[in-house]
Amino acid sequence: MAFGLKKLILPLITIAIFAAVWQLAAGKYPPEQFPGPTDVLKAIKELADSGVLWGHIGISLTRFGGAYLLAVTVAIPLGLFLGSFTRCHAAIDPLIQVLRPISPIAWFPLAVLWFGIGNAPAVFIIFLAAFYPVLLTTISAVRAVPKVYLMVATNFGAGSRMTFLRVIVPAAFPGIMVGLHIAVGTAWIHLVAGEMLGAQSGLGFMIVDARNFLRTDQIMAGMLLVGLLGLAIYKGMKAAESYIGRRWGIVA
Repeated sequence: MAFGLKKLILPLITIAIFAAVWQLAAGKYPPEQFPGPTDVLKAIKELADSGVLWGHIGISLTRFGGAYLLAVTVAIPLGLFLGSFTRCHAAIDPLIQVLRPISPIAWFPLAVLWFGIGNAPAVFIIFLAAFYPVLLTTISAVRAVPKVYLMVATNFGAGSRMTFLRVIVPAAFPGIMVGLHIAVGTAWIHLVAGEMLGAQSGLGFMIVDARNFLRTDQIMAGMLLVGLLGLAIYKGMKAAESYIGRRWGIVA
């Protein structure tokens, strides 16, 4: 009980210190230039009361969820396949290493040309941001599975399908989760960037729209909400990871 209370109190102390420093720093500037936390909270309430905020949050989460799940659905099976078959990986890896360093934002002009203005370019950017971290970590996780695990499975008469599902996938799970966590961060960052560049809705668009009206408080409100939603997504993934890990006996 004491440990759980300490885990709650320490972050609250950190947040309180951060808010106090922020308020002190904001006091040296006009609110239009550098709003304090109270001004930002008022802006969030204003946006929420008008109903605009919930629509932008819902659209951003829908875009993010759809693109992220699509990237995971493609990257994990492909990573499991390439990690299991060395020759296929050797043939495809040079192409992956050429495309991987290209920033998803660099694809944006082509995405607009191909898909037009709206949801599709932002979804495409998020997909690219999430795809490569998941793919590469899945390949590495599969190739890092100790060979003794496969030998034991063979000695116990497990077929290739059972070995893959009951040995390789659970053993590679922690490494795959590392990629999923990295992909969440990169995809969420590029969601906001994509919405700033070409979308007509979402949190990124809300921040740009606030800039056009010189509403610095709403700009920082959007930034704060992006961070809080990112934290919520991270916590949700950690909970899912712990649940799956317990089911497979990987974590206590």
